[in-house]
Formats: sequence, structure tokens, C-alpha cells
Amino acid sequence: MKKLIALLLAAVMVLSLAACGGSGKTAETQAPAADANAPAAPAASGGPISLTLWGAEEDQALLAELVEKFKAQYPDQTFDIQIGVESESTAKDTVLTDVEAAADVFAFANDQLNDLVAAGALLALDGDIAQVLPAYAGKTIDDVKAANGEGSVAAASKDGKLYAFPMGGGNNYFLYYDSTKITAEQAQSWDGLLAAAEAAGSKVGMTYASGWYNASFFLGAGFITDMNPDGTTVMDWNGTSADGFTGMDVVKGMAAIAAHPGFLAIADGDISNQIASKAVCAVVSGTWDAGAAETAFGEGYAATKLPTFTCADKQVQMSCYSGFKLMGVNAYSKNSGWAVLLAEFLTNEASQTARFASRQLAPTNLKAAADEAVTSNVAIAASAAQDVYGSVQNVGGKFWDPTATFGQMIANGDLKADDDAAIQTALDTLVEGVTAPVE
Repeated sequence: MKKLIALLLAAVMVLSLAACGGSGKTAETQAPAADANAPAAPAASGGPISLTLWGAEEDQALLAELVEKFKAQYPDQTFDIQIGVESESTAKDTVLTDVEAAADVFAFANDQLNDLVAAGALLALDGDIAQVLPAYAGKTIDDVKAANGEGSVAAASKDGKLYAFPMGGGNNYFLYYDSTKITAEQAQSWDGLLAAAEAAGSKVGMTYASGWYNASFFLGAGFITDMNPDGTTVMDWNGTSADGFTGMDVVKGMAAIAAHPGFLAIADGDISNQIASKAVCAVVSGTWDAGAAETAFGEGYAATKLPTFTCADKQVQMSCYSGFKLMGVNAYSKNSGWAVLLAEFLTNEASQTARFASRQLAPTNLKAAADEAVTSNVAIAASAAQDVYGSVQNVGGKFWDPTATFGQMIANGDLKADDDAAIQTALDTLVEGVTAPVE
């Protein structure tokens, strides 16, 4: 805590020293007034600014290019920026092994943010430290928030404070379909999809036996999942949602889909194989199956947001869990101001555009997402359209097994639409298992 306070005080000194016209200070303690059109160049320090940057293996070449562009913005300052390989999926574990020895700037998946914040590993970007940005880069944290989609900002925030810069999205799921068999209008609802698939002698596929996928029905109907500070999961699926639907309404809607001859329940992890086998003319999946879907559907290759489903005689838009890639600053960085500037630069509009070109990572920056190269990409455009209906995944470890078992029961036809008692018992059992104390 003392370390963090010191960093925040140092950030305040950046502006106060610049205002007093101090000279002979390092770039970390002196900053000219910001230029409205370009980043201001800090005064040269007595030695290089040392920073360590961690990113995914597939990002290494791009990071090297972007770092050189970052350096070029400050020609009077020398840098020693070391780039290391660290998977976004395992960054939290590596950082928390020794926070003080970890990188100054690192990329990570949004589901790791809570643990990183709880451990004091991430520098809060709101408050005094935010003054580093207008001092050097001519923008504020509010500008950063406004430039990115709301979902990505929420994923990078905790208790109303921004702890990381949104870097990319697209970790969600949507609908691929063969437009030679299903029209764009039919693809908007499960009723239309199933009728079209049956008429074509094909199927619409989805994984029911996975909480990541089957949550889409409940989230769409207004139900929630969340995580308590002790790691237990909050879930209300056995009650009544804020939208007035009951969990039973949702299950009956799911059961009706599962019972339709045009539906194919796909085992978790088997979606790619089913697409390749051409067993389906539409399927719920994500960007990772774009190649398989394009090959299987050929000229009919198309994608869109998830469909609506019939719930209590109403059409309800399915939601999804949306995941994001973030870039954070180590709270123990010895050059925190420069680390903030580097992280902001590596996630700005131009950098996200470059990352999409090199890695097909969907931009969270609104201007980058509106680029023709992005909007013309079938899978990325569908993913972006679904993110509008996305929710940030925030669940504990007890969530996965009960939801998988529950979804499999519906896929198997074990829960009949006319057996209210059995459905309610299954819902109660589900919630009891998911919300159980952490052992």
C-alpha cells in the first residue's frame, strides 16, 4: 500500500513540477503541457527508462514494432524496453508468483482481473495516476473509456475503478449459418432456424452441456451470475429474473429447442468436428471456428448475432459471456508513469487496428471496430454484433460442473416441458451446487 501511495504521489508531482518549470529532472518527474495534436515529449533523463513488457507469443512481432513506434514519439528520451512471452491465459499465475519481479506492463484475460486487484498487483488508472496521461499523451482516462466499448471498460474495471486498458475482444460466441439453406431473416430466431434446417434435411447445432454456452438463455432472460469476494458464485436461475421471467420459463424454451428434429446437441469440444462433417447448416460457436465454417458452408458462409428464443410466449434475445484481452500496469513498477503511457499506446486505436491485422483480435476501440477491414470480416462482425448483448463472465469454480450436468439433462430430454416439479427441482439442485461454499 505504501508503494502504491508513493506511485500516486509521484504522478501528482509530474504536473506540479512541470507547472513550476523545474529543470534537470528525469522524464518520470517532469512533463511539459500536453500538445492537443501530438504527445508531448518529456525532457531527457540521465539514463534509459527501463521497462519490461509481457505479451502473448503470437503478439511478439507486433509488440516489437509498436514499441519502436512508442520510442519514436520521445526522441529525447532513451529506453530499455524488454519484451517477454507470457500467455494472456496464464499471466495472473505468473505475476502473482512474485508481483514485484513481474513485468511493468502485461497483457491478461479479463477473468483474471479480480484476483490481480485483490492481490494489489494492478495500478488503478483512475485518480491521481490518471494525470500522467494528459501530462504526456494529451488525453485522459475518461477519453480512454469513451473510446472503447462499454463491455470492455466494464471488464477492465473493479468497484468503479479502471485497472487496465482494453486491448481486444471477440472471445464470445454467435451464430454461423449456411445462407444457401437459411435466410438472414430465418437466422434471427430459433423458430426460423429449426424450420429451415428441417426443410433442408440438416441440423442447427449447439452445446448445451456447458455453462459457458447454456448461460446464454438465462442471461438473455435477465438472470445473473456474479462472484462474491470469497470466491463463491451468485446465481438466481431458479427464481424470477428482473425481466419477469422464471427459470422454469427458460428451461421450457430450451427443452422445446432440444426436442425439435432440426436440433443437434453437440458435445463440449466437438463443434469443429461437427462443422467439418457438414452435419449442421448452422451452429453456435466463436471466431476460432471461422475457418471450419467458411470451408463447410462455402459460398453460403455467413454469421450473425445469436438468435431469439421463445420464452413464456415471447421472443427473447439470447445473450452470451463476452471475454476481453486487457493490458495492465504493475502497481510495483519503478517507472509507473512511463508504464501507463506504454500500456495506453499499445492499446490505442492504431495499435488495435494493427493487432486485428496481424492477429484477427477484434478491436474494442470503437473507431478501430468501425474500420472496413473489421466490418467486412464475417466472423468478427458477428462477434461484435453479439457483444452488444454480452455479459462479463464472473463466476467461481463451482459453476462449471453443475451447469454442464444441467445442460446435458435438457439435451437428453430428461426435463419435460410439462413436468414443472422436475424442472424446479433441477433448477434448485443447479443453484445449490453452483453457489456452494468454496472448499
